[in-house]
Parts: sequence; structure tokens; C-alpha cells
Amino acid sequence: MSTELIKARTQLAGISRYLKQDKLLPAIVSLHDALNIILRTPLMGHEKKEFATSVEQALYVLNHDAEFKKVCPIILEYHEGGERQLLSSLKELLEDLQGTAVDEAKQLLAAIEEQKVIGLKRGEELLARKKFKDAKFVFNKLVLQFADDTDLKTQIAEMLLKAERHEDALEFLTQALKEFPESAHLYNRVGMVLRKMTRFEMSEKYYAKALKLAKEDPGLYFNIGRLYIDWKKWDKVARVAAMAVKLSPDFTEARKMLTFAKKKMSAAASKSE
Repeated sequence: MSTELIKARTQLAGISRYLKQDKLLPAIVSLHDALNIILRTPLMGHEKKEFATSVEQALYVLNHDAEFKKVCPIILEYHEGGERQLLSSLKELLEDLQGTAVDEAKQLLAAIEEQKVIGLKRGEELLARKKFKDAKFVFNKLVLQFADDTDLKTQIAEMLLKAERHEDALEFLTQALKEFPESAHLYNRVGMVLRKMTRFEMSEKYYAKALKLAKEDPGLYFNIGRLYIDWKKWDKVARVAAMAVKLSPDFTEARKMLTFAKKKMSAAASKSE
């Protein structure tokens, strides 16, 4: 998933928090900016569904906010695929509001993002110096400060994975998954971490949940194939690799995986004769 899409998720996740803090304009600007990113970024099928759910939830909270009702007397409507219409409505609304107030809201959002960037950079530097406890302290502090930011937890987990701190990465990924159980991406990442920890059965369960949400993702089938290679389940490697190739005929690595699995199955059959 691109950095831009992660940013969009973060913006959507923050809307409820801004409304609780009586910061209406930052909430509206966040939804507006997230929709802009969604519209200009190519999305896979399961990503479209994930974002549609997130937008629906954000808009529900916004429509039921007392202060929002004062500036927008009509209920804003949305359905999957209706991002452009909703964005147009939000643009009109922001144009009707005072320009200075909107600028201040954007500055506030930029300042909040800067806080996160500084914290993440500090944690990453500590990881590079192998000061793992100090890095974990910095990351935990960030999560406490931005408790409902699912994608912040995901970014932290990715940094920990890069540093091969699998247990710590799993902790942040499972926190994120509790907040966003519709995310095939998060189930996929948890499955991958568990594979690296050789917890194969549990990894398989998480990958199965990811597949329920993203049956058309060839990359997901390929990742599951890597699990079965480590687990030496060659028939299952062949099955998921074949699915990846079926969904994406030009997926060279998946073709190599399928060939490899067939060779292993053939060798195993020869030994048993």
C-alpha cells in the first residue's frame, strides 16, 4: 500500500477524534483531503471496499455531529463509487466557510502530522542504533498521543519489521487490526510476521481471513505460497501459486513458484514409489 493511501487512512481515522475535541473544520478538511487521495490513486478491489467502509463511517459521525448540522443543514450522502460527488459537496461547504478558519484548520493538521513524523523518525533512529527499548518507548508514547490512528500503528509495525523486531511488530499490527478488522492488508501483514516467527498454523489462519476480504489479489496468494514453502506443503504452494498466475498471467515470480512446487511434488512422488 502506497504512502499516499496510508495518509488517507490516517485522515479518515482522525475525523472522530477532531469532532470529540470540537475541531469541526479539521474534521471536514481531513475527509476532503482523504477523498482527493482516494480519487487520484488506483485501488485494488479490496482497497476500494476498505476505503468505502472508512468513508461511510467517517461521514456517519460527521452527519450526526451537532456543530456540523449548524453549518450543513442537509445530510451528506455517500455510496461506494460516489467519492467524486461527496468531494464536490465538501468543496462547496468549505468555500462557504470563512477562508481564514479553513487555513487555520489545515495548519493544525499539518502540525499534527509533523509531530508524528518527528516521533517516527526518532524511533527509527533508535532502532538503527539497536536501542530497542528506547525505540519501543517512543512508539508507545506516539500511540498514546494518537490513540485512534490505525495507520500510525501500521507504520510503526513496518519499522519494527525492518529492524527484525517481529514480536514488537506483531503487537502493533494486532492493535491496528482490532481497530480496522475489515483490512485485508493488515491480516496479510500479520500472516507474514507469523510466518517469519515460524508460527505457521496461526499464520495460515490470518491469511485465510485476508483471502475472505481480497480474493482477487494475486500478491496475497503469492505471500501465502511463501508460507507453504517454509512449511514444506508443496501441494498447497502449487495451488495458491496457480491462483496467483490465473489472476495475473504476467506475475513472473508466481510462475517460478508454481514450477518450483511442481518439481518438489514430483520429487516427493518419485521417492514414495
